[in-house]
Amino acid sequence: MDSVNRAFVTPPGPIRLVDVVANYHAIQREVDAAIQRVLDSGAFILGEEVSRFEAEFARYCGTTHCVGVASGTDALALTLRALGVGPGDDVLTVSMTFIATVLAITRCGARPVFVDIDPATYTMDVHQISRAITPKTKAIVPVHLYGQPADMDPICEVARRHGLAVVEDACQAHGAEYRGRRVGSWGDAAAFSFYPAKNLGAYGDGGAVTTSRADVAERVRLLRDYGQRTKYEHLVKGENSRLDTLQAAVLLVKLRYLDQWNARRRHLADVYRAALADTGLILPMVAEDRTHVFHLYVVQTAERDRVQHELTQQGIGAGIHYPHPVHRTLAYAEYAGLELPVTERVAQRVLSLPLYPELDEHLARDVVASTLRNVLKKR
Repeated sequence: MDSVNRAFVTPPGPIRLVDVVANYHAIQREVDAAIQRVLDSGAFILGEEVSRFEAEFARYCGTTHCVGVASGTDALALTLRALGVGPGDDVLTVSMTFIATVLAITRCGARPVFVDIDPATYTMDVHQISRAITPKTKAIVPVHLYGQPADMDPICEVARRHGLAVVEDACQAHGAEYRGRRVGSWGDAAAFSFYPAKNLGAYGDGGAVTTSRADVAERVRLLRDYGQRTKYEHLVKGENSRLDTLQAAVLLVKLRYLDQWNARRRHLADVYRAALADTGLILPMVAEDRTHVFHLYVVQTAERDRVQHELTQQGIGAGIHYPHPVHRTLAYAEYAGLELPVTERVAQRVLSLPLYPELDEHLARDVVASTLRNVLKKR
């Protein structure tokens, strides 16, 4: 791991919101060697690296099983299918999330039922879950948004009382912990995305399902590979959703660094917190019983659009995750009349600042934070 232990330095020039190239350069020799081994083997589909990664990621998350699939969206959808969710069922989730969370529900033929979010953590408001449950409710999908875990104990308790499944959307929270236990191990199953910009990102699309339920793991394995247990033995109507071997090889290398990178993200979050403490921005809040992994560093400001524009003009990448809650998108126009006041207020104010392990502390404090302070003074 010597190649990643050198100083974290970002090249001069614009400061990106996320820098996947810098991340590659930090571990280039190991990644190149891993990819070359796969190329030499010719085992590009469900090769040895896939099963190795599944075993190591399950161990990392504290589960018995991991099943690699083609994307985080597939991980959610196949898990819901494996749990028997389908037409006529309701699934509780949040609207303050990437649309894939909800697409996975409707892809199964189920109906999303939206619960508002907690204003401090941006995760599902546990006090509103019970009133959202209907006789048709089959599952709850809490989202560990921006790298902070949802409040899993009360969510799981409500689910137990009502006989509901819990599927964690952990696509932004690789390595995050809730009460000393990693996400991905709390629900009946969890979905992860390995999109390149994630804390644990591949070099293309990829995803995984973690679970300690053997029946769920077996069902997902069938569904991801045309419904077959062995070639041409098709037991169910499955799909083509396999984590390819090249991506698994990359992820095996990166998994060794994940805790180190997450610690670096937390350090940079502390740098931002100190530098922006008196600006009037609403800074990320970390619940006492949770370990945030800062997939994104998200602040709130009433002048979000102006601030983002001015930062961008000065070469600082600033993003919005997410400008439109899912229930306010054209894709889900049937929910246009639904009111989720906290979700809607937060979506109008959130702004993501550059944060990735290779970001130099000086740039975070003396360039990004200082520029942001100056922009805010122009009120």
